[in-house]
Amino acid sequence: MVLNFGPHHPATHGTLRIILELEGETITKATPEIGYLHSGFEKLGEDLDYNQYITITDRMNYLSPLCNNVAFSLVAEKLIGLEVSKRTEYIRVLMCELSRIADHLLNVGMLAVDLGAMTAFLYGFRVREDIYDLFEAATGTRLTTSYTLVGGLIRDIPDGYDKAVLQVLKEVDEVTNDIETLLNKNKIWLDRTKGIGIISKDDAYSYGISGPLAR
Repeated sequence: MVLNFGPHHPATHGTLRIILELEGETITKATPEIGYLHSGFEKLGEDLDYNQYITITDRMNYLSPLCNNVAFSLVAEKLIGLEVSKRTEYIRVLMCELSRIADHLLNVGMLAVDLGAMTAFLYGFRVREDIYDLFEAATGTRLTTSYTLVGGLIRDIPDGYDKAVLQVLKEVDEVTNDIETLLNKNKIWLDRTKGIGIISKDDAYSYGISGPLAR
Protein backbone atom coordinates (compact mmCIF):
# COMPACT_ATOMS: atom_id res chain seq x y z
CA MET A 1 0.00 0.00 0.00
CA VAL A 2 1.31 3.46 -0.94
CA LEU A 3 0.20 6.42 1.15
CA ASN A 4 0.93 10.13 0.80
CA PHE A 5 1.75 11.88 4.06
CA GLY A 6 1.12 15.48 3.04
CA PRO A 7 1.84 17.72 1.30
CA HIS A 8 0.34 20.17 3.74
CA HIS A 9 -0.91 23.59 2.76
CA PRO A 10 2.00 26.06 2.30
CA ALA A 11 0.47 28.35 4.96
CA THR A 12 0.96 25.70 7.65
CA HIS A 13 4.11 25.21 9.70
CA GLY A 14 6.58 22.41 8.99
CA THR A 15 5.16 21.53 5.58
CA LEU A 16 6.44 18.25 4.17
CA ARG A 17 5.43 15.41 1.88
CA ILE A 18 6.51 11.82 2.51
CA ILE A 19 5.57 8.94 0.19
CA LEU A 20 5.03 5.95 2.46
CA GLU A 21 4.96 2.28 1.49
CA LEU A 22 3.17 0.15 4.08
CA GLU A 23 2.57 -3.47 4.92
CA GLY A 24 -0.25 -3.34 7.44
CA GLU A 25 0.82 -0.78 10.07
CA THR A 26 4.51 -1.23 9.24
CA ILE A 27 6.21 1.40 7.08
CA THR A 28 8.58 -0.46 4.77
CA LYS A 29 9.83 2.59 2.88
CA ALA A 30 9.59 6.37 3.30
CA THR A 31 10.59 8.77 0.53
CA PRO A 32 10.65 12.45 1.57
CA GLU A 33 9.93 15.04 -1.08
CA ILE A 34 11.92 18.17 -0.33
CA GLY A 35 11.10 21.69 -1.40
CA TYR A 36 7.93 22.43 0.54
CA LEU A 37 9.81 24.15 3.36
CA HIS A 38 11.61 26.69 1.19
CA SER A 39 10.52 30.17 2.25
CA GLY A 40 13.00 32.33 0.37
CA PHE A 41 15.29 32.81 3.37
CA GLU A 42 18.35 33.19 1.16
CA LYS A 43 16.71 35.80 -1.07
CA LEU A 44 15.52 37.79 1.94
CA GLY A 45 19.10 37.95 3.19
CA GLU A 46 20.37 39.73 0.08
CA ASP A 47 18.95 43.07 1.20
CA LEU A 48 19.70 42.83 4.93
CA ASP A 49 22.83 43.30 7.00
CA TYR A 50 24.00 40.63 9.44
CA ASN A 51 22.03 41.87 12.43
CA GLN A 52 18.86 42.57 10.47
CA TYR A 53 18.88 38.97 9.24
CA ILE A 54 18.65 37.63 12.80
CA THR A 55 14.91 38.41 12.74
CA ILE A 56 14.60 35.97 9.82
CA THR A 57 16.31 33.17 11.77
CA ASP A 58 13.47 33.32 14.32
CA ARG A 59 11.10 32.00 11.64
CA MET A 60 13.24 29.05 10.57
CA ASN A 61 12.08 27.15 13.65
CA TYR A 62 9.83 29.32 15.74
CA LEU A 63 9.85 26.72 18.54
CA SER A 64 13.60 27.23 19.09
CA PRO A 65 14.32 30.73 17.78
CA LEU A 66 17.15 31.29 20.27
CA CYS A 67 19.09 28.33 18.86
CA ASN A 68 18.73 29.82 15.37
CA ASN A 69 19.76 33.28 16.60
CA VAL A 70 22.90 31.88 18.21
CA ALA A 71 23.83 29.61 15.29
CA PHE A 72 23.62 32.45 12.77
CA SER A 73 25.59 34.83 15.00
CA LEU A 74 28.32 32.22 15.50
CA VAL A 75 28.69 31.75 11.74
CA ALA A 76 28.84 35.50 11.08
CA GLU A 77 31.36 36.01 13.90
CA LYS A 78 33.55 33.22 12.56
CA LEU A 79 33.51 34.74 9.07
CA ILE A 80 34.40 38.17 10.43
CA GLY A 81 36.93 36.86 12.94
CA LEU A 82 35.07 38.42 15.86
CA GLU A 83 35.35 37.12 19.45
CA VAL A 84 32.62 37.70 22.03
CA SER A 85 32.93 37.91 25.81
CA LYS A 86 32.75 34.82 28.02
CA ARG A 87 29.58 36.18 29.61
CA THR A 88 27.95 36.37 26.19
CA GLU A 89 29.00 32.78 25.46
CA TYR A 90 27.55 31.53 28.76
CA ILE A 91 24.25 33.36 28.29
CA ARG A 92 23.93 32.03 24.74
CA VAL A 93 24.51 28.46 25.92
CA LEU A 94 21.99 28.92 28.73
CA MET A 95 19.33 30.17 26.32
CA CYS A 96 19.99 27.39 23.84
CA GLU A 97 19.72 24.74 26.55
CA LEU A 98 16.43 26.19 27.80
CA SER A 99 15.19 26.20 24.20
CA ARG A 100 16.24 22.59 23.79
CA ILE A 101 14.31 21.55 26.90
CA ALA A 102 11.19 23.43 25.76
CA ASP A 103 11.43 21.89 22.30
CA HIS A 104 11.84 18.37 23.68
CA LEU A 105 8.86 18.78 26.00
CA LEU A 106 6.68 19.71 23.03
CA ASN A 107 8.22 16.98 20.85
CA VAL A 108 7.44 14.22 23.33
CA GLY A 109 4.09 15.77 24.26
CA MET A 110 2.80 15.96 20.69
CA LEU A 111 3.91 12.40 19.99
CA ALA A 112 2.01 11.35 23.11
CA VAL A 113 -1.14 13.16 21.89
CA ASP A 114 -0.92 11.40 18.52
CA LEU A 115 -0.73 8.08 20.34
CA GLY A 116 -3.60 8.79 22.74
CA ALA A 117 -1.76 10.03 25.85
CA MET A 118 -3.12 13.56 26.26
CA THR A 119 -2.17 13.94 29.94
CA ALA A 120 1.56 13.72 29.25
CA PHE A 121 1.24 16.57 26.75
CA LEU A 122 -0.52 18.81 29.28
CA TYR A 123 2.15 18.18 31.91
CA GLY A 124 4.92 19.14 29.50
CA PHE A 125 3.09 22.12 28.04
CA ARG A 126 2.58 23.69 31.47
CA VAL A 127 6.27 23.69 32.39
CA ARG A 128 7.15 24.75 28.84
CA GLU A 129 5.18 27.93 29.50
CA ASP A 130 7.37 28.54 32.55
CA ILE A 131 10.43 28.33 30.31
CA TYR A 132 8.83 30.81 27.92
CA ASP A 133 8.37 33.14 30.90
CA LEU A 134 12.15 33.03 31.30
CA PHE A 135 12.59 33.90 27.62
CA GLU A 136 10.22 36.83 27.98
CA ALA A 137 12.10 38.13 31.03
CA ALA A 138 15.41 38.07 29.15
CA THR A 139 14.44 38.93 25.58
CA GLY A 140 11.15 40.78 25.93
CA THR A 141 9.20 38.19 23.96
CA ARG A 142 8.29 34.50 24.07
CA LEU A 143 8.66 33.25 20.49
CA THR A 144 10.40 35.43 17.93
CA THR A 145 13.23 36.45 20.23
CA SER A 146 15.89 38.04 17.96
CA TYR A 147 18.06 38.02 21.10
CA THR A 148 21.56 37.84 19.69
CA LEU A 149 23.63 40.37 17.81
CA VAL A 150 26.72 39.64 15.77
CA GLY A 151 29.23 40.27 18.52
CA GLY A 152 26.90 40.03 21.49
CA LEU A 153 23.31 40.17 22.73
CA ILE A 154 20.60 42.81 22.54
CA ARG A 155 20.76 43.09 26.34
CA ASP A 156 21.99 41.33 29.47
CA ILE A 157 19.85 38.95 31.52
CA PRO A 158 17.99 40.64 34.41
CA ASP A 159 19.02 40.48 38.07
CA GLY A 160 17.90 37.29 39.82
CA TYR A 161 17.65 35.40 36.54
CA ASP A 162 19.82 32.56 37.81
CA LYS A 163 17.43 31.86 40.70
CA ALA A 164 14.43 31.90 38.37
CA VAL A 165 16.15 29.44 36.02
CA LEU A 166 17.03 27.05 38.85
CA GLN A 167 13.42 27.10 40.07
CA VAL A 168 12.08 26.27 36.62
CA LEU A 169 14.66 23.51 36.15
CA LYS A 170 13.49 21.96 39.41
CA GLU A 171 9.95 21.94 38.01
CA VAL A 172 11.21 20.46 34.73
CA ASP A 173 12.89 17.62 36.61
CA GLU A 174 9.70 16.82 38.52
CA VAL A 175 7.45 17.04 35.46
CA THR A 176 9.69 14.92 33.22
CA ASN A 177 9.71 12.21 35.88
CA ASP A 178 5.89 12.36 35.94
CA ILE A 179 5.74 12.18 32.14
CA GLU A 180 8.09 9.20 32.09
CA THR A 181 5.93 7.39 34.64
CA LEU A 182 2.75 8.16 32.70
CA LEU A 183 4.11 6.95 29.38
CA ASN A 184 5.98 3.90 30.62
CA LYS A 185 2.73 2.59 32.10
CA ASN A 186 0.63 3.40 29.03
CA LYS A 187 0.04 0.23 27.00
CA ILE A 188 -0.93 2.10 23.83
CA TRP A 189 2.26 4.20 24.02
CA LEU A 190 4.41 1.11 24.55
CA ASP A 191 2.72 -0.88 21.77
CA ARG A 192 3.21 1.93 19.26
CA THR A 193 6.79 2.90 20.18
CA LYS A 194 8.69 -0.19 21.36
CA GLY A 195 10.56 -1.85 18.52
CA ILE A 196 9.32 0.78 16.03
CA GLY A 197 11.68 2.80 13.83
CA ILE A 198 14.83 1.16 15.17
CA ILE A 199 18.12 2.72 14.09
CA SER A 200 21.59 1.40 14.86
CA LYS A 201 24.08 3.28 17.02
CA ASP A 202 26.42 3.69 14.04
CA ASP A 203 23.64 5.14 11.86
CA ALA A 204 22.62 7.54 14.64
CA TYR A 205 26.19 8.84 14.81
CA SER A 206 26.43 8.99 11.02
CA TYR A 207 23.26 11.06 10.60
CA GLY A 208 23.83 13.20 13.71
CA ILE A 209 20.63 12.00 15.35
CA SER A 210 20.33 13.13 18.97
CA GLY A 211 17.76 14.15 21.57
CA PRO A 212 14.27 12.59 21.59
CA LEU A 213 14.76 11.09 18.12
CA ALA A 214 17.77 9.09 19.27
CA ARG A 215 16.15 8.03 22.52
